[in-house]
Amino acid sequence: MVETLTGHNRSNGISYTELLEGDKVRAPEVYFEESPMEPGLTEVEVSRYWTKEEHDREVEMLWKRVWQMACHKDDIKDVGDTFVYDIAGLSFLVVRVSEDEIKAYPNSCMHRGRAICDHHKKGQKALRCPFHGWSWELNGKLKEVPCQWDFPSVSEETHSLKEVRVGEWGGFVFINPDPNCEPLEDFLGDLDRHFQIPFERRYKAAHMIKRLPCNWKIAQEAFMESYHVVGTHPELMPAFSDANSKYDVWHNVSRAMSAHGAPSPHTDLEKPDPTAFPDQKAFQSFIHPISKHTFKRLEENRVEVSLPNGKSGIFDMEANYIEGDLKSADPHMCNWIGGKIAPEEEDMPMIYTDVSAHQLRDEAAQARREEMRPAWGDMVDEISDADLTDAIFYSVFPNFSPWADFNPIFYRFRPDGDNPEQSLHEVMFMVPLPEGAERPEPAKCTFLDLHDDYTEATEFGSYLNKIFNQDYLNHKGMQKGVKNQPHGVSIFAQYQESKIRHFHETLEKWLTSKEPPKSPKLEAAE
Repeated sequence: MVETLTGHNRSNGISYTELLEGDKVRAPEVYFEESPMEPGLTEVEVSRYWTKEEHDREVEMLWKRVWQMACHKDDIKDVGDTFVYDIAGLSFLVVRVSEDEIKAYPNSCMHRGRAICDHHKKGQKALRCPFHGWSWELNGKLKEVPCQWDFPSVSEETHSLKEVRVGEWGGFVFINPDPNCEPLEDFLGDLDRHFQIPFERRYKAAHMIKRLPCNWKIAQEAFMESYHVVGTHPELMPAFSDANSKYDVWHNVSRAMSAHGAPSPHTDLEKPDPTAFPDQKAFQSFIHPISKHTFKRLEENRVEVSLPNGKSGIFDMEANYIEGDLKSADPHMCNWIGGKIAPEEEDMPMIYTDVSAHQLRDEAAQARREEMRPAWGDMVDEISDADLTDAIFYSVFPNFSPWADFNPIFYRFRPDGDNPEQSLHEVMFMVPLPEGAERPEPAKCTFLDLHDDYTEATEFGSYLNKIFNQDYLNHKGMQKGVKNQPHGVSIFAQYQESKIRHFHETLEKWLTSKEPPKSPKLEAAE
C-alpha cells in the first residue's frame, strides 16, 4: 500500500475539487462549497451499539421527538390509503385524509391499545380496530363504539385519535411525535439548494428493505464514508478516488463526494487501470491493485486466488479455505468474485480505456448523456460530469440519505423493533423525471431477511447488490466486535469520518438535552 501520511490534510493525488475544475461540463456551484467539520477527537462508547438501555434512551430522547421520514406520498396516493410506519417499538398510522391532506396518529386503538392497522391498506372509508370494532373517521374523529352505552366516559372529545405532527419534503411524508416540535422546514434548513432536480420530480423505481444483524447506527455509519473502500471494496480502487473524497457538514445535514475516474491514492496508479479486470467483466476476475493477488471465479461459491509468486488456493465466497498451497484470502474479494450474481448479469462488462482520469470521467459522462437523451433531449448536455459519474450522497439526521440529482440511490436506516442488535437497511431508487413526464406507479417493496442475499432484489442489479454484500460482512463483524473493544470506545478519523463524527455529536445533543435541540434560523439572503 502506498504511504498516505503526506504532511498535509489529505492523501496524495488529485483532490476532488481539482477534478471538478477540470470537468468539461462544470458542476453546480454548491458542489464547490467548503464546509468541513472542525478537526477534533470524537469517541463513542461502544455500549451505544448493543445495550437495551441505550436503545430505550434513543426511543425516549430521539424517536419520540425528532422529525423522521415515514413514507412517500405515492405510497398513500388515494383518499383512504394508510401506511404503517414502525420505528423501534413505536408504530404510527399515516393516512391520506383528502386529496390535499395527510394526517398521522399513533397506531393504537383508544380502547385497549390494539394496533388499528397491522399493515398498509388502500381505500379505507374509516379506521377500524379489528379487535372490538371501534372506528374513527379518516380525520381521526371518533365514529363508532359498539355498545357505547357501556362506556359513559367515552366521547368524541375524549377518544378521537391524537394527531401526530406531519410535514412534507420532496414528496416524502415526515412525522414528529412531539406536538411542540419546530417546523420541518426549520429542521431541514436549506437542503433544497443542494439538488438541481427537486425530489418532487422523482419517483420510486425500486424499493427493498434488508434486515441486518447489527445496530442501526453501525449500519448507517458503513455508508457515510469512503475510507473503507481500500479494505472492503478493492474492486473500486482502479478508478475511484476513495481517500481523496470531500466531506462537508451543516446543521442537520452532511455530505460526502467521491470521484469516479482518478485511481485510489492507496495505489501507485497515476491513471485508471484497464488491466484490473483481465476478462473485462465485473465479476469474473480481478487483480488487486495493491496485493496483486488475482481472483478468478470458477463457479458460484468457488474462487481461485493466485499470487505473483505462483502460490494459489481455492476458497468459497466467505474466504474459507478449500484446497491449494495458499491458505488465506481476502473475504471481501472472494465475496465479490465468488458470490451470487443475478441471472443474466454474470458477464456484466467492466472496461476502462487507457486514458487519464479526466478523459475517463468525460467518456463515462458522455455515455450516460446519450442513454438519457431520448427521454431528456438536449438538456442532458447541461448536466455536469460530476452528477453523471460521482458518488455524491447526503445524510440528513437522524437516518436518511438522499443522493445527488442523477444518482437515484436513497437510503434509510431504522432499528428493527426493540432489538438493539438488528436493523433495517432500506434502499430506494428515486429516479428523476423530465419536466412534464407522466409519473409511474411506485415500485413494490422487496423484503430480505437476515440470511437473504442482497442479489435477490434483482431490480437493483448485481453491481450495487454485491457492494452491499461486501458491506454486510462488516455489519456482522462490527456487531460482534464492539462488545469486545478493549478501550470501550470507537474513534473516528478527523476528516474522512467527519460525517460519522457529525452524526454522533448531533445525536449526543438529542440524547442529553431536556428540550429537543432547535435549528438555527437561516439568515435572510442579502
